[in-house]
Amino acid sequence: MKKKQIVYLTQLALLSAIVWLMAFTPIGYLRTAGLEITFIMIPVLVGGIVLGPAAGAILGLQFGLSSFIQCFGISAFGATLLTINPFWTFVVCVVPRTLMGFLVGIIFRALQRVDKSPAGVLSFSVSSLCGALLNTLFFMSMLVLCFWNTEFIQSLCVALNASNVLLFVVLFVGVNGVVEAAVCFVLGTAIAKALAAANRRLQ
Repeated sequence: MKKKQIVYLTQLALLSAIVWLMAFTPIGYLRTAGLEITFIMIPVLVGGIVLGPAAGAILGLQFGLSSFIQCFGISAFGATLLTINPFWTFVVCVVPRTLMGFLVGIIFRALQRVDKSPAGVLSFSVSSLCGALLNTLFFMSMLVLCFWNTEFIQSLCVALNASNVLLFVVLFVGVNGVVEAAVCFVLGTAIAKALAAANRRLQ
């Protein structure tokens, strides 16, 4: 049991370090004219899958905190939200990412109970894809709930020619969400499966 706990804490610490490394280096974000395409969710969903929901939530919290820090002059979009309402900006940054990490772990455990695919690859791939989709869904939902009636978001609606909330979300996320989902599906599945296999050998 002690060895298992040491492995768990070591891997959680390493994944945490990767989150912060990605957050403040070019490998974590691909910045575009709109939303930033972020790949920091990969270590979060890997932790949720391999280490469980609690680890996923801890890593997601760190992802969210790093996103909030980006609002202080690093992310133009985040900086604008911060000037409008710092509290709701914190909520938009932190809550969706924490929930995403926790739910990825829950989804993986639920899928494992019914997964009959070779080596359980379906559980890993679906959970990885869900991580990206949940991150986008939760972030955009919180953004709309907290900032929809602000002049900033309404000006974006006009620029995007979005006549309603759903159209705004689709147009605003666009290619970003597709790229994030594809990268998480491929890399998340491969990394989580490899780490899970390594853990089995250590036991």
